[in-house]
Amino acid sequence: MREGVSQAAYFSQQPQDQVVVSGQSVTLPCVIVGYRGMVQWTKDGLALGGERDLPGWTRYSLMGDPLSGEHSLLIDSAELADDAVYECQATQAGLRSHRAKLTVLVPPTDPVVDGGPVIRVKAHTPYNLTCRASGAKPAAEITWYRDGEVMETAIYSKDGKRELAVSMLPVIPEDKDSGRTYTCRVLNPAAPAGRQTSVTINVQHPPSVTLSVQPQTVMEGAKVLFICSASANPEITGYRWSKGGVPISEANGDSLEVTVDHSYFTDPVSCEVSNSVGSTNVSTLVDVQFGPRLLSEPMPMKVDIGMDAAFTCTWTGNPPLTLAWTKQGSSVVLSNGNTLQLKAVTQEDAGTYTCKAIVPRIGVAERDVTLTVNGPPITTADATQHAVKHSKGKLECLVGSSPPPDKIVWTFGDITLSSGSSGRFSVQTVTSDHGVLSSLVLSETLAQDFQLRYNCTAWNRFGTGTALITLKEQGRILTVSPSSPTKTSPREGGQL
Repeated sequence: MREGVSQAAYFSQQPQDQVVVSGQSVTLPCVIVGYRGMVQWTKDGLALGGERDLPGWTRYSLMGDPLSGEHSLLIDSAELADDAVYECQATQAGLRSHRAKLTVLVPPTDPVVDGGPVIRVKAHTPYNLTCRASGAKPAAEITWYRDGEVMETAIYSKDGKRELAVSMLPVIPEDKDSGRTYTCRVLNPAAPAGRQTSVTINVQHPPSVTLSVQPQTVMEGAKVLFICSASANPEITGYRWSKGGVPISEANGDSLEVTVDHSYFTDPVSCEVSNSVGSTNVSTLVDVQFGPRLLSEPMPMKVDIGMDAAFTCTWTGNPPLTLAWTKQGSSVVLSNGNTLQLKAVTQEDAGTYTCKAIVPRIGVAERDVTLTVNGPPITTADATQHAVKHSKGKLECLVGSSPPPDKIVWTFGDITLSSGSSGRFSVQTVTSDHGVLSSLVLSETLAQDFQLRYNCTAWNRFGTGTALITLKEQGRILTVSPSSPTKTSPREGGQL
């Protein structure tokens, strides 16, 4: 039998599993009865040495009276590195104690909230508040509070190797949340009371803008004041003004004074306010009162007889205007709309039409437009014309239609004459704005000339028109009132 070894050697105390908080001291008991030899401890199978003060392990030592068989292991100020499996061994007796697991708990440090202590977020934009707790064992539990109220929507994750715990709290901040306090609280068995960190959110948003105009209703040529009221977080960095999309370079403050014309009724004035988050643009129109202004001019038309015709005339004004279409020479209102429709026109429809715009209490304006109707010649003449016997005489007829006549022929007795001369007779033609004037000139009138009927007939591609004239003898001093002119149907007079 070896020295110091007794056949009766046995463990009266053996180490048991223990849990200790980091920083605390712990003793793993080991008492061997009937043994005087070397005793050593192992840590995760590694021998710590056989000396009582365990050189190389500054916080480790063996405690108790070795003569009484006491060989307990004292670990001073336990650290996470001490978390291991320990065993007490009486090497010469071949005795090994129970394996004892020492679990070292580490309390979490103060949690860290990303971006704290004041976190800038954008209004109405989703954001994740993120809290991290590291170094704890076991990994810390994390709870979020908003102004003291528990938030249940956080998402928790952990990294077991690094004992890192992360909690993300999704928020959609509103303006009213600015200044609210969010608290991240962490705890584990080593720190049941927990630790916490609080942050405040600063909800930032583009400017909120209101644009007003004073006064809202004005006459053209008056002054108005635009006021651009805005609030923003962070502070406003600039104002930009425009009208109808065109920048107003001389305006850069929160107000704009202008003299308005009719364009402010249709072209909005805009105020754009900016800060570092974004910009907001608002617009307004001015209720400018102004007289009629022509937007589209009616265009003259030329149509064939029996066709439809239409004129369009567009005005604007404020207050809302009324329209009236009339034909010159008549007060009858033909239409109150922008468009005047004429169906199956006749030559009587030819003439000048007026589009009149009336803005109540402000003003009136009008535009004229001409309708030309292509049709058979319209031949007019005084039914009775006069001349002095044995003097020069002249008969006239006017052809005033569209298109102009291709030919005008005078027929009387057995003579037909369209141009040039024949004996005492000659034809002269003059064109004017009113039509074509054809004159039958008699170089000297004779008695038989006053017994004839004179036929003035015109042709164009649409047909013929005829006027019948009687020549009356006129005394040399006699003054006669003009007879009423006659207007014959294009189809009258027959063929020559």
